[in-house]
Amino acid sequence: MKATDLRTVKFGIGSALISGITWGIDTVLIGIALTMTPFVDVEKAIVFAPFVSTFLHDAFSAIWITMYQILKGNLSNVFKSMKSRSGLFIMLGALLGGPVGMTCYTLSVKYIGPAYAASLTSVYPAAGAFFAFIFLKEKLEKRAWMGIGLSVFGVIVIGYSSGGNIALQGTFIIGLLCALGTVLGWGLESVICAYGMKDDVTPEEALNIRQLTSAIFYGIIILPLLSAHSVTIEVFRQPTWIILAATALVGTTSYLFYYSAINLIGAARSTALNITYSMWAILIQIVFLKQPVTVQFVLGSVIVLCGTILVAGNPRAMVDLTEEYN
Repeated sequence: MKATDLRTVKFGIGSALISGITWGIDTVLIGIALTMTPFVDVEKAIVFAPFVSTFLHDAFSAIWITMYQILKGNLSNVFKSMKSRSGLFIMLGALLGGPVGMTCYTLSVKYIGPAYAASLTSVYPAAGAFFAFIFLKEKLEKRAWMGIGLSVFGVIVIGYSSGGNIALQGTFIIGLLCALGTVLGWGLESVICAYGMKDDVTPEEALNIRQLTSAIFYGIIILPLLSAHSVTIEVFRQPTWIILAATALVGTTSYLFYYSAINLIGAARSTALNITYSMWAILIQIVFLKQPVTVQFVLGSVIVLCGTILVAGNPRAMVDLTEEYN
């Protein structure tokens, strides 16, 4: 049952923002890992790098969160929840967000490039808010809808690059459709998982189920279909797997805060605040990797910040909305 006190709502907003910051760190670390030897030495490794890295990221994340549950003595409840109706919904959300969403995302990057893919898929919070409004009856005031729109637009400003010229050919249409698949997958994941956590499944248990489901599906379905296990084995012969394991720990932290936020303030606001990861990722690169600051980044960051403020809104008003519709 959701708490409706002011402190809980503020904690939910803070959790969603922390999830964005830590996912920004996760994004930068994955980018570093993908430049290491196992992923760039042969053509096959370059092609399969996004799939293998995503599998290992979710697999290591599943290990981290499982170890955490073991230390808490709660692992039996995770397996119990997996057999419940709520657990099945969370598994469905995991498949939509992981194998479906991430696979479509990597394919859209392949066909239309990272800049266009990032820009097109950044509208997923709007999709999540719409689905939450339709299926979960989450009420959002006009200010929050404006904030979601501003956040999405700001991320597009940050991520859009005019450096690549893509002809309107068959590959562009495929990439566009894959980007749409990502938007639907990620948007529906937050809503379905929010529904799954309405009963007795905690955010930690939901995350454990999510990562196990994603990793197992990748390992027994996607990688064998691609014949990519050889690339996976090669990763473990290099120090790259240590980087990926550390990255997964950061990613697990991000997911814990994200799922907690979904449980506390709803799917719509959580996804809209989480999308700030794009801004944080570039800011981290500016500070630690000495990436040049551009007017485009500053402008986009200001837009995202304004959108975030509008989405977060007045916590006291959010309490009143929650009490009214629960």
